Amino acid sequence: MIAEPATLQPVAAPRRAGSLRRHAGTPTWPAAVARFLKKKPMGAFGAALIVLFLALALGAQWLAPYPYDVGTAADRLQGPSLPHPFGTDANGRDLLSRVIWGARVSVTIGFGAVAISTLVAVTVGVTSGYFGGWVDLLVQRLVDIWISFPALVLLVSLVAILGPGLWSTTLVLGILLAPGTARVVRSAVLAMREQPYVESARCAGAGHARIVRSYVLPNVSAAILVLATTQLGVAVLAESTLSFLGYGVPPPFPTWGSMLSGTGRAFMLQSPWLSIWPGLAISAAVFGFNMLGDALRDVLDPRLRGR
Repeated sequence: MIAEPATLQPVAAPRRAGSLRRHAGTPTWPAAVARFLKKKPMGAFGAALIVLFLALALGAQWLAPYPYDVGTAADRLQGPSLPHPFGTDANGRDLLSRVIWGARVSVTIGFGAVAISTLVAVTVGVTSGYFGGWVDLLVQRLVDIWISFPALVLLVSLVAILGPGLWSTTLVLGILLAPGTARVVRSAVLAMREQPYVESARCAGAGHARIVRSYVLPNVSAAILVLATTQLGVAVLAESTLSFLGYGVPPPFPTWGSMLSGTGRAFMLQSPWLSIWPGLAISAAVFGFNMLGDALRDVLDPRLRGR
């Protein structure tokens, strides 16, 4: 029995990389979000808390029912009620409005400090890990000196020198948060620079800037993102500590730490809501950032995806 000759089939044109990825089963972003909600419910809850605080920070002037710096003597130290759900402070100011406006300070300082620290840490860590040798030795000894100073003492001293304020606090926090991240970035870059694709790019004549931009940074970006998310909680807690000690954003602008200090501490037993609400706000913000950071670590680290 003679087989029929095979017919020639037209060769399909090669698809673009994006089309290949879409047909390979890569989920779209709604599916990825749904999967994240299912597999990491605590991380999703942390993300929801962060979105809530971002909304409060951006819309404080519309969401706050009363001005944050205006109160009446007749409303002094009132408990939670319908007109004032969180109560009032010793000056008759609405506590809910002050907590909402305090979110703007914490979010601004938190994201600003982490942006500065990430920029400094990536620059220092990539330079140290990629070039190695005497550059790595010199940079790491400077980082050791950087870390050796007591963080709180140095933080208070620098803010006292620069003067209390929003931008001085943000700058000082960003500088002090950088060395820990720089160490982690340096370790990741040390592992990346010996990979075969980096050696191939170097043999092909690629310069240092192109290798770092195209091969090193994309492969350490997951670790940088996780560290930045976790450091947001640290920055919020550090800003609250500074405000509690009187070195943060000066009054009359409200901060959660300053609300815990002063009248909040003086009338804690008589009016406990003065400390409860700003304390809960700080705890919720730090909890949200930490939960999201842990979830992102599990999702972005290939060794933990199947756990």
